[in-house]
Amino acid sequence: MSEKIFRFLAEQRPDLPCLVVDLDVVAGKYRALAALLPGVGIYYAVKANPAPEVLSVLAGLGAGFDAASVTEIRSALDAGGRPERISYGSTIKKRSEIAAAYALGVRLFAFDSQAELEKIAEAAPGSRVCCRIRVSESGADWPLTRKFGCDFDMACDLMRRAGGLGVDPYGMMFHVGSQQTKPEQWDAAIEKSKQFFDRLRADGITLKMLNLGGGLPAHYRTEVPPIERYTQEMQESLARHFPEGLPELLIEPGRYIVAEAGIIQSEVVLIAKKSAKDEVRWVYLDVGKFSGLAETMDEAIEYVIRTPHDGGPAGPVILAGPTCDGVDVLYEKAGYKLPLDLAIGDRVEIFAAGAYTTTYSTVGFNGLPPLKDYYI
Repeated sequence: MSEKIFRFLAEQRPDLPCLVVDLDVVAGKYRALAALLPGVGIYYAVKANPAPEVLSVLAGLGAGFDAASVTEIRSALDAGGRPERISYGSTIKKRSEIAAAYALGVRLFAFDSQAELEKIAEAAPGSRVCCRIRVSESGADWPLTRKFGCDFDMACDLMRRAGGLGVDPYGMMFHVGSQQTKPEQWDAAIEKSKQFFDRLRADGITLKMLNLGGGLPAHYRTEVPPIERYTQEMQESLARHFPEGLPELLIEPGRYIVAEAGIIQSEVVLIAKKSAKDEVRWVYLDVGKFSGLAETMDEAIEYVIRTPHDGGPAGPVILAGPTCDGVDVLYEKAGYKLPLDLAIGDRVEIFAAGAYTTTYSTVGFNGLPPLKDYYI
C-alpha cells in the first residue's frame, strides 16, 4: 500500500472513480526483477498500462517493450524506447500494421500461423521472427493459450519455412498464462523449448532467442508465491535444460510491474437487498466491468477492497458496478464480506489495480466517462 497515493487522495480529493499510480513502485518493481534476472531482457508488456508516465519511467531504466499494436509501438518510442528493443508480440496483425512497425524500425515479430508468417515476410523482409508455441497454463487465473500459440510440430514446420520466405527464424516464445500462480509452470515450458531448439538444430536451424513470456503475478486477494520463487525456478530450469549455454533471453512482465503500483478509489452508490429475507446485501460501486474492472469477468481476478469500517462486524455481499447492464456484476460467488456499517457515499479503495484497468474502461457506456487516472 502506497502512503504517497493515500496522501494524494486525501489532499486532492479527485472526482471518483479514479486510478492513482505510484511511479516509484513501478520503478522499484522493474529494478527488483532486473536484479533477480541478470542478463535477461525485460520487455514491459505495454498493454498492461500504456500511460506515457509509466513508459517514460521504464524507458529511463533501460526496459524494452512488448507491443500489441502500432499505437503501442509509437507510445514506446515517444517515451524514449528504442526500436531495436521493441517486440511486436501480437500474433494477429494486419499487413499494413506490420509494414508500419517495420517503417518505425521494429525488426522482431511474433507469429503462430502460416498466414501470419507470410504477412511478416511480405511487409517486413529480413526481420527476425519468433514463433509462439502452446504450453500448459494450469494455475493461471487469466488463460491465453486457446487463442494464441500453435502446437509443437506446426511451430517446427513454420520455422523451417521462415528462411525460405526471407525472414530470420530467430527464436521462440511461450506464455504460461496471465497471473500464473504456479512457478513450476515455467520449467515445463522451458523443457519444451529445449526440445524445440534441438529439433530445429537437427534441421540445420540454430535459434538464437527464447522469450519466457509474461505471467508473473501481482498480489490480489489470494496469496501467491514471492517473485524470488519464480525467478529461481526459471534460472534453475534454464541451467538444467540448456547446460551447453543459454540463448538470448527475454521476459515480458506487465501485471507484475504495474498492478501493485495502482489503487482505484471508488464511491459506494447504493446498498440494497432484493427481498426482506435476504442476508446478502448488494453493494453497487461507481466502478464496474465497463469502467476498468473487466478482469472480474468470471470472477477471475479478485481484488482486495478496503473500506473506512474495516475491523468491525461484516456480512456477505454481492458487488456490482453502476451501469444498466445485467452482466455488470463483479463478485457473487467469491465470498466477499464487507462491514455492516458500510454506507452509501463511503469511499473504498481497490488495491493492485494498476494493470488492465484504464485501457479496459469504455469511452462512454451508459454515458459514464472513462476511468480517470493520475500518475504521481
